[in-house]
Amino acid sequence: MNWSAGHLTLFTLGPRPCPGRPGAAAMHASVGLLLPVLLLTLPCAPGLPFYNGFYYSPGGRDLGSDHRESLFNGVKLVVETPEETLFTHWGANVTLPCRYHYEPALASPRPVRIKWWKLSENGAPEQDVLVTIGQRRRSFGDYEGRVHLRQDQEREASLELRDLRPEDSGRYRCEVIDGLEDESGVVELELRGVVFPYQPRQGRYQLNFHEAQQACEEQGAVVASFEQLFRAWEEGLDWCNAGWLQDGSVQYPITLPREPCGGLGLAPGMRSYGLRHRRLHRYDVFCFTAALKGQVYYLEHPEKLTLAEAREACREDGAHIAKVGQLFAAWKFRGLDRCDAGWLADGSARYPVAHSRPNCGPPEPGVRSFGFPDPQSRHGVYCHRQR
Repeated sequence: MNWSAGHLTLFTLGPRPCPGRPGAAAMHASVGLLLPVLLLTLPCAPGLPFYNGFYYSPGGRDLGSDHRESLFNGVKLVVETPEETLFTHWGANVTLPCRYHYEPALASPRPVRIKWWKLSENGAPEQDVLVTIGQRRRSFGDYEGRVHLRQDQEREASLELRDLRPEDSGRYRCEVIDGLEDESGVVELELRGVVFPYQPRQGRYQLNFHEAQQACEEQGAVVASFEQLFRAWEEGLDWCNAGWLQDGSVQYPITLPREPCGGLGLAPGMRSYGLRHRRLHRYDVFCFTAALKGQVYYLEHPEKLTLAEAREACREDGAHIAKVGQLFAAWKFRGLDRCDAGWLADGSARYPVAHSRPNCGPPEPGVRSFGFPDPQSRHGVYCHRQR
């Protein structure tokens, strides 16, 4: 047997010469068929069973004591993970629970190999997270230095994930490998967040897919998945401009049907352009940002500021000028409510309204936008301070 990349490789056995059976070679030469050779060689090893061409040792393995466990003794490996989705927020630490046991219980422990990985979804590739063999542990990619295997209790294989990022949302598989047995369970992790449409200073429909990814990242967000946009539509998001989603499709959510947005005859729902060419086609983008760590606030300043002055004023206050995603998260999860337009990091001017009132825009709560004013024009500023 050979362990390779988390999978068990079993080597097949071909026919072998059998001492004391002089007729075997002669028959092979005269008949030229493999089946008679296999039939003749089987009696040479009466204790070695064949199963679909693969060879297994029936004697079990030595577990470091007089007790030996057969690989086929009916003991079942069971992996347990929670059925409910885990909800958390950006910057938090979270533990993805995973435990395993045997039915019936073993008289002595077995060594196991534990592997965690993030499952593929919305066009994103599968990602290795953590692998452990005994005391040896290895984490991968963006998870390196942020993940730790928790084994506070016997037969625990929980994953601790620190300093969560928006892209950490998804489904994670916990796999326990014991000899020839492997079982696994799935944990779903979801960051509380908000979806917002975004278009750059250049205007409507200027972003190919890769530029859309960069635009969301610059605003403290990631490209939204279909599930995230659908949930936002259920919560009332209505937007008539088509935008990229994580799987490379282009869609937009409509709660109030109207002529420019698919027509009056269509029911409310998600309008889809389907999958588009990621380099050639250009649209807006729907970004997703999770509830944030830190504070977004409107900087009280004796005078209005240009964009350059706004950046400097936030720095002098021990903060940074806020990103669009940070303002949306503060509005959604902290109830930030201010009727004063303020500069943001991308050069746009916006303000968040949690409670509608006269002279503060439309009656619905939301983040209002003044677009991208002249950088020399004067507004307030929204700052973000880490905690």
